[in-house]
Amino acid sequence: MSKLGHFPNTRLRRLRHNRHVRDLIKETRLGIHDLVLPLFIKHGTQLKKPIASMPGHFQISPDKLPEEIKPLLDLGIKNIILFGIPEHKDGIGSNSYSNAGIIQQAIPIIKGISKELLVIADVCFCEYTDHGHCGVITEETGHPDVDNDKTLDLLAKQAVSYAKAGADIVAPSGNIDGMVHAIRQGLDQAGFHHLPILSYSVKYASSMYGPFREAAEGAPKFGDRRTYQMDVANSNEAMRECALDIAEGADMLMVKPAHTFLDIITRVKQNYPELPLGAYHTSGEFAMLKAAAEKGWIDEKKATLEVLTAIRRAGADFIITYYAREVAEWLSSEQVKLT
Repeated sequence: MSKLGHFPNTRLRRLRHNRHVRDLIKETRLGIHDLVLPLFIKHGTQLKKPIASMPGHFQISPDKLPEEIKPLLDLGIKNIILFGIPEHKDGIGSNSYSNAGIIQQAIPIIKGISKELLVIADVCFCEYTDHGHCGVITEETGHPDVDNDKTLDLLAKQAVSYAKAGADIVAPSGNIDGMVHAIRQGLDQAGFHHLPILSYSVKYASSMYGPFREAAEGAPKFGDRRTYQMDVANSNEAMRECALDIAEGADMLMVKPAHTFLDIITRVKQNYPELPLGAYHTSGEFAMLKAAAEKGWIDEKKATLEVLTAIRRAGADFIITYYAREVAEWLSSEQVKLT
């Protein structure tokens, strides 16, 4: 006989019949404090340009940040991650580590509005290079590719620059070998021992990034990113990536994409339960829900909350999602409850 009981003495439906009982024993809860909202900051003034493939999201200029940030605070959103679109791009993404760079301008404005807002600065080069890749390009292999080691010093410079501007967390996303070590050394040497690194430790060469590349104007001009982002078929490799980042000084880990890699989120959390784990619900995953909802094929609110709850259930401690604003509105007004 099972120690957990058997039918008819045990009826699990007893725990599902009453809504208040269901709420009492809920194993996974989703709150606005679990979510991080991405923002796209673009050089210019009086700019709020809609992103066609990401309804409800915009490229905004720094002077527009006050009218963008204050409503977020009113909704209870306290966590954001920033991506920049500079005026000029070059082969080494120099605007990304310039003291006058677009993110370096944005962070002090945001902190002037609210010091309580947690600001994560994405550390990468694809938005800043004229070739759209995540580092310095070399031809040494006979075809253009990212030069891993030459990129490391620039990543460290970028992270230190964001730290000086007031970022609370730096998040290297390029999947460059040794990036966490280089950034940790750079931050420590600059006196930012306290600043945590959220590493995109597990980042797949996914088809789910298309809308983001439109939003950040960072699509590669040639080739793709498979030489430095992970193969979507691999799982064990993800554990090695996490182990290396932890050894190099990562304070938090991330899996990207989230919705289509729930198994990876679970494996990472099981293998490294001590480290906070983020998951990036990507632009493509967001766009699919939006498109299906616009067609009337799904209930957008219920489907979105179900997906985000699944990501939390899989093991993510927090989620970067383009749905943070809508979820804040739904949860605050209690328009939707998962049944």
